[in-house]
Amino acid sequence: MEPSLSEGWDICSIPPQDRLNSIMANSSNKKKRSLLVGLGGLVIGIAAMIAFDWMWEVTSTNESCMMCHYHEKADAAWKQSVHYNNNKSGVKTDCAACHLPPRGTFKHFTAKAKMGIKDIWSYMTKKKEDINWDRKGELDYAQKIVYNESCKACHANLFPKGISDDGIKAHLYYEENEKKFDLQCISCHLDAGHYNPNYKHSKMEGKALTNNRTKYEAAAIVTDFKNYKETVPGTAASIDMIAIPGGSFTIGSPDDEPFHQTDEAPQRRIAVSPFFMAEVEVTWDQFWAFYNETMSEGRTSPETIYANNSRDDLDAVSGPTPPFGFPDQGWGMGSRPAITMTHYAAETFCQWLSLKTGKRYRLPTEAEWEYAARGGTTTPYFFEGNPKKYTNEGFWNKLFGVDTTNINGYVVYANNSMDKTQEPSKVRANPFGLKNMLGNVMEYCADKYDAEAYKHWKDGDKDPLNEKGQEYVVRGGSYRDDASALRCATRGHTENDAWLKTDPQNPKSIWWYSDIKGIGFRVVCEIPEGIHIKQQ
Repeated sequence: MEPSLSEGWDICSIPPQDRLNSIMANSSNKKKRSLLVGLGGLVIGIAAMIAFDWMWEVTSTNESCMMCHYHEKADAAWKQSVHYNNNKSGVKTDCAACHLPPRGTFKHFTAKAKMGIKDIWSYMTKKKEDINWDRKGELDYAQKIVYNESCKACHANLFPKGISDDGIKAHLYYEENEKKFDLQCISCHLDAGHYNPNYKHSKMEGKALTNNRTKYEAAAIVTDFKNYKETVPGTAASIDMIAIPGGSFTIGSPDDEPFHQTDEAPQRRIAVSPFFMAEVEVTWDQFWAFYNETMSEGRTSPETIYANNSRDDLDAVSGPTPPFGFPDQGWGMGSRPAITMTHYAAETFCQWLSLKTGKRYRLPTEAEWEYAARGGTTTPYFFEGNPKKYTNEGFWNKLFGVDTTNINGYVVYANNSMDKTQEPSKVRANPFGLKNMLGNVMEYCADKYDAEAYKHWKDGDKDPLNEKGQEYVVRGGSYRDDASALRCATRGHTENDAWLKTDPQNPKSIWWYSDIKGIGFRVVCEIPEGIHIKQQ
């Protein structure tokens, strides 16, 4: 055996041919090893892909979804839907077909990965009994987990045989405005995947409310500046009115108030004349009394309606057409606040109420509203408490929960509403005796919205009213809002196009909004002539 180089041989002493043979042998071995590594990697890659695809398929089955998402109400609603073999085609649609983008797209991969991480976290940190299925069935939530492209992957033909005239009209509107208004299929077909009888896509016909209660013969007679009960002649409806003394107050919020917004400044010292204000928002009982007397059976053009209701010799108003579906959302009517009507519908209600009672009813100005909401207080709320402790925002509050001991007694909001409006009896009144000034539903004001309105006002202004702008002021926040949005100074405004985007009619309704639930109004009454008011 020849000695190795390590034993003292000089490489130069090895014959050239031997050196060449050695190099070629080493190169061949390296190629074999590389080939083996490559083949092994390919096998492992193929196996990984097969395993990944298997895992992907397994975790996309209904059974897999139900491991985390099973809920008796959700399961029952799905099995009653047209997507559970309850259709002419006999097709049953799985969870992933609606709740993920179409298979084979990058969006499908990212959406599933994101949803998977979220599901695991929820499974580890939440209890099934704490899940609010009713809330998850609402449109604004469903839009986050149902994809238009998934709907259209199966429903490519929007004008199938047998479609109704209303369906054709609606789908034509969808084709023309999908991108402009970000229209979603489930905006009109929310009950397609999980059946909900409250989302019947049909028009409510005929009289909205019938009752056998005794009807009032005359309106209330007001001789003093004190609380009174308005009785609407010819109806069973009455409205409790609270006497709000005039005075001066500081409108808006200081820069250091938690969650202060720029449109709440600069603060101004404003004077407000005395007025009467309804104790609560206009209820369904009150609104249906108006609807039953004034309902427009046909679809009259807005121009005709406006012209009729603007006459100087007006002795009757033209009221709303029947709404699509059921505007109470299945939550119940009675003393709950009436919702989903437009600002024009609210103004027309005031017209009708004025004609019926002989008094001057209208929507409150923004200054009147905030003055009444504060009830003489100067704090963020008319009750004690810091918005930072009540809000769901912030890591600390999300981790340890929020303080609800005081706010829950005065406000219907995201943390206690059960995602629906509530009756006035659920809350206590503010210092003026008014209920639900904050929360439950947003309330229309008479003012047009201007983010810089307060810059145009001066200290000492009396009964200001802004009449310039496109949208109207809304105040008070709703049952869906966080406590941070319920401060007395918080300002909002209508979003007419967004709140009507799924209304397929042309022209769109002037009476009912199709895409907002937490909106209502309350009325004020001007002081009748002849009433003496003691100076405060």
